[in-house]
Amino acid sequence: MTNPDFAESDPVRAMDNAWATFETEMDKLGQLGKHWDEARTTVHPKDRSLTMTLDGRGELVELTFNGSKYRTLPPAQLAQIIVETLQKGRAEAQQKMSDLMGEASVPGLDLAGMAAGEVRPDEMIKSMFGPMLEGFGLDVDLSGRRPRPDGETNG
Repeated sequence: MTNPDFAESDPVRAMDNAWATFETEMDKLGQLGKHWDEARTTVHPKDRSLTMTLDGRGELVELTFNGSKYRTLPPAQLAQIIVETLQKGRAEAQQKMSDLMGEASVPGLDLAGMAAGEVRPDEMIKSMFGPMLEGFGLDVDLSGRRPRPDGETNG
């Protein structure tokens, strides 16, 4: 009978599985980069007084006022419409990124959170590799800061 837990019983197979998982996650990152470059999200408020287009990262790239209704709106109301429409567009753009990234197959790897700017890459790397390095008795600074000769750090 074979052991289904290849991570413990067969190091070669565990390495192959880890590499396949890595390639899958790298493919997701490639798709995310393409999405950032090519995707667009277009939103309107209920009254359709304006149109906003956001890029794949959820950044505003175009704002068009439709007709002349916006000219008759009180400034506070126009500002509220702009803010609410931008929030709606960003939420839709973020959802597209989350849908694209799906669930990470590696514990501690939050690609959707990183894409949305909610997770710092150095913290994600530390959560993934920190326990492994500690298991080897290594205390490695994964923050990206380099010690200077005077003992201080850069970064």
